[in-house]
Amino acid sequence: MLCGGKKSYFAGAVCIITLTSMVTFSYLRLQRHIHLPKIVQEGSRCRGETANSTITPLKDNRTFIISPYFDDREDKVIRVIGIVHHEDVKELYCWFCCQPHGKTYVSKAKIDVHSDRFGFPYGAADIVCLEPENCDPTHVSIHQSPHGDIGQLSRFEIKNRKAEPFSADFTVCISAMFGNYNNVLQFVQSMEMYKILGVQKVVIYKNNCSQMMEKVLKFYLEEGTVEVIPWPINSYLKVSPKWRFMQDGKDIGYYGQITALNDCIYRNMQRSRFVVLNDADEIILPLKHSDWKTMMSSLQEQNPGTGVFLFENHIFPETITTPMFNISSWNAVPGINILQHVHREPDRKEVINPKKMIVDPRKVIQTSVHSVLRAYGTSVNVPMDVALIYHCRVPLQSNLPRESLIRDTTLWRYNSSLIMNVNKVLYQTVLEAQK
Repeated sequence: MLCGGKKSYFAGAVCIITLTSMVTFSYLRLQRHIHLPKIVQEGSRCRGETANSTITPLKDNRTFIISPYFDDREDKVIRVIGIVHHEDVKELYCWFCCQPHGKTYVSKAKIDVHSDRFGFPYGAADIVCLEPENCDPTHVSIHQSPHGDIGQLSRFEIKNRKAEPFSADFTVCISAMFGNYNNVLQFVQSMEMYKILGVQKVVIYKNNCSQMMEKVLKFYLEEGTVEVIPWPINSYLKVSPKWRFMQDGKDIGYYGQITALNDCIYRNMQRSRFVVLNDADEIILPLKHSDWKTMMSSLQEQNPGTGVFLFENHIFPETITTPMFNISSWNAVPGINILQHVHREPDRKEVINPKKMIVDPRKVIQTSVHSVLRAYGTSVNVPMDVALIYHCRVPLQSNLPRESLIRDTTLWRYNSSLIMNVNKVLYQTVLEAQK
């Protein structure tokens, strides 16, 4: 009846499109109805113990909650950053207690496991729930069932509820510090370079590090530059130091780096103009500008609407040194002196150099390590003549002789400020006895 009329291809196509649209619309309405918060209890006091750990396991030991964030960019939802088993976790529910009437709402969550798991059974996930209307909850509990007692569930504080003025232009996210990290000299040099380039805050997801490194972190904590997020992921999962699954029984790659990066973006969404995603041995070096602020101002002007800026990684092998800047007092500090490594490996035709990012966090939905997975707006590859990532580490092309490397002394433009600032930190931390 609906599809009667002329037996033409056009009419048939219109009929199919109409039916498809009707079915899709009905399905979306049904899905939204399923996920709408429903009252399960009234007149009760909001109870339950507030979770204080960075990583909180649910009773199933297949779901780990990091932190919930209010997100109203599309709808008013609570986006919980977590880690889940990609097959075993089928259903989760958000429990909200709304004051002053003590109404308890339950909302079925959408579980969105990030696509970049790299073969591991556990991965970063967004656990997304519609929040109750006229409630503005301050906390949420996550449960495997829509039935139960909210007073028995851990409560998680919802962050980003209130807009606030930016406290930083640039925040660097470093994840994760592990393996009894002891590259003290290079870490201090990176920190001081970040500050010279315009960084106000560095967030470090710390699993473990050496005692000497702890002293340095304490200095930067007291200075107000560093925020340390405890990251005891190996207390809950079998972690791999590698990024790709190797059939070795490990649960998650690279100490849950991707989860930490996503949490860092949301943690700084309302307090930092830009978020920088790189490792502690990487520095985005501008070639046409003196600092990141002028560089990003120029890049934004040239690329309106762009929220993700990708910078190409270039290896400066730690095995190739120069006698310049051999500062004797620094020899007592473990780690690499980046000022002595100014030869970079040439590009390889068959290999695409990985990238790291400076992002507008308000335009990012999900990120991986070298690119964003979902975002508003566009991504732009920043040309190498504008900036590159200085990455001093073990070589990738170890067979190349010194003369095949490219001498690049861009870093030396900052040498006097860098040496002075690094000395100041070292003599207040690890070189105190030599003052």
